[in-house]
Amino acid sequence: MSKRVVLCVLGASLLLSGCQSVNTTNGGAVGVERKQYMFSMLSSDEVNQMYAQSYQKTVGEASNKGVLDKNSSEAKRVQAIANRLIAQAPVFRPDSAQWQWEVNLIKSDELNANCGPGGKIIFYTGLIDSLKLTDDEIAAVMGHEIAHALREHGREAMSKAYGIEMAKQGAGALLGLGQDTLALADTVANYGMTLPNSRANENEADLIGLELAARAGYNPNAAITLWDKMNKASEGSPPEFMSTHPSSSSRVESLKAAIPKVMPLYLQAKKS
Repeated sequence: MSKRVVLCVLGASLLLSGCQSVNTTNGGAVGVERKQYMFSMLSSDEVNQMYAQSYQKTVGEASNKGVLDKNSSEAKRVQAIANRLIAQAPVFRPDSAQWQWEVNLIKSDELNANCGPGGKIIFYTGLIDSLKLTDDEIAAVMGHEIAHALREHGREAMSKAYGIEMAKQGAGALLGLGQDTLALADTVANYGMTLPNSRANENEADLIGLELAARAGYNPNAAITLWDKMNKASEGSPPEFMSTHPSSSSRVESLKAAIPKVMPLYLQAKKS
């Protein structure tokens, strides 16, 4: 058996031995039921705390530069949309009702938005202004980002990186692997933390985000017009958002197929 195969087997065994199988959210109408493997020594609270520190640093730097927008009509618009989406998050994850949610708008040409672990949301004005996003389309972006946080995709990626690191250290000790091989393992671990979400994770965020928006009274068809705008924007200089949320034709088709599942929720929300 080659050292490369042994490394892979060792990595898998170490990862599984230190992981627990969980399902972070309820399936919802869209039926997201995939079991996730999380490193047992890396708790949700620890990840949330780590991200909160990074988030506050970003917000603080924006404030110091005078680009943190707290009072404009656009900031109030973003906050209002977030409030409606956040109110629906416990449908998928009851404990999210106790999260310390935050929403901040930063004045920047950057076409980006994110929601980190624990419900820390940042929107950039460039995404809204350049793409002329409607409220429904903002809800589609934000719902997608909130879904990543609810599913703990960040913690899941970190768990995989921890498993690779454990495998690297174990293989180095047991097999006497050279520094080149260990450096390669370091690279893999780093990529596990920085590359875009997997297609499976992106699909989950699409589906849960679609349902969140519908339950909050936002038209789920906006997810289609949003990605049309994103695709057009990516033909020139791709937006930062597209670097971590790669597009594909199958993505739009998956959204179209799921819209009938959530449309009754949207219609009901509009009546209430």
